[in-house]
Amino acid sequence: MTLSRRGLLAVGGAVGALATTAAGPGTALTAGREHGTGRAGVRTGFERLAADGYRLLAGQKVGVVTNPTGITADVRHIVDVMHPDDRVNLTAVFGPEHGFRGTAQAGGSEGRYEDPATGLPVYDTYLKSGQPLADVFTASGVDTVVFDIQDAGARFYTYIWTLYDCMEAAALAGKRLVVLDRPNPVTGRAALGPVLDPAFATFVGRREIAQAHGMTVAELALLFNSEFLAAGPVELDVVKMSGWRRKDFFDVTGLPWVPPSPNMPTPETAVVYSGTCLFEGTNLSEGRGTTRPFELLGAEGIDHRWAAAANGLELPGVAFREAYFAPTFSKFQGRTVGGVQVHVQDRDAFDPVRTGIALLVTAKRTWSGFAWRPDNWIDKLTGNTRVRTMIDAGADTDEVAGAWAADLAAFRKVRREYLLYR
Repeated sequence: MTLSRRGLLAVGGAVGALATTAAGPGTALTAGREHGTGRAGVRTGFERLAADGYRLLAGQKVGVVTNPTGITADVRHIVDVMHPDDRVNLTAVFGPEHGFRGTAQAGGSEGRYEDPATGLPVYDTYLKSGQPLADVFTASGVDTVVFDIQDAGARFYTYIWTLYDCMEAAALAGKRLVVLDRPNPVTGRAALGPVLDPAFATFVGRREIAQAHGMTVAELALLFNSEFLAAGPVELDVVKMSGWRRKDFFDVTGLPWVPPSPNMPTPETAVVYSGTCLFEGTNLSEGRGTTRPFELLGAEGIDHRWAAAANGLELPGVAFREAYFAPTFSKFQGRTVGGVQVHVQDRDAFDPVRTGIALLVTAKRTWSGFAWRPDNWIDKLTGNTRVRTMIDAGADTDEVAGAWAADLAAFRKVRREYLLYR
């Protein structure tokens, strides 16, 4: 089912007023034409929902899927704001990977417990999908599931698949789902990189989107609802931001940054993440256990030749510094390794996915110890076997990138139908 662009966006009203409009399987809460500057003027979906007195949630028992990033402009958590407010009936919280309060590392969650601050029951969604997750929603007794989590802009960042799983489960359980939008921290200008082959679907990529999708979570929700949900469309509403422009990086929004996961400490991490996270699929450190994860990459035995080879490609907007570091956990814990630090010098010119591929190509050519993870995790991250097999066959960066051009063009065409911001 294709969502009507006319129905979705043909809303308006007085300045500051909010309106909803039916649009097939989804509706958008908007404020007419976007007129903010994007400089210290962005209001998130939650801020706009609250300013409207939570009318979209009136008469509903509400559960929220969120984590530490679900905050207001004055850094209060939305659960702590809503819980004492009589205008909204918040009855449950659902925690994703890393947990609702963010106490768990990668690949972990907080389990089922009562939140000490509010007394609300917290249900664990991590690694649950389909009917088991639908059963969690049913057991919670909520009528509406609200999603509010900051994304990082990459297909393999798992919160967008928590969203997808919650949409499918809500459809199965007969629940309504509301997505509160937040910025894509690395802009929404373009989709980049390979598109997932469904044969490689995992929790780091459920469906056929680009490696750097260039969308907000609300836009992804609309796309998922119309193009991908196996259970059929869920009853969906999205609440747009105001003041955000597609060219805006996070640091111009005026919003506070909370690390959405332990190894995403700054907005600068997100800028490189959709490319350098590919090193999770190799025997090199991706910088976990350092203060610059995904910007520092390396392994024992690597020396200055890697940085020299990468700089020799003259990639736009980026330079590479020979670097040495000792991770405090994860790969090479407590051992000194050599490698590179990625220095983004021009964010507008920088292509993180091409850069990630170029670093893989040059690492393999300059270090004889280079190897893929034995489980071929790289195929799950890139969404296909081509990146791995082409690099193994000696392909250069341009050849590898050319192999995904047709799939990316097709995704970009579909993606345009669901963009909410211009």
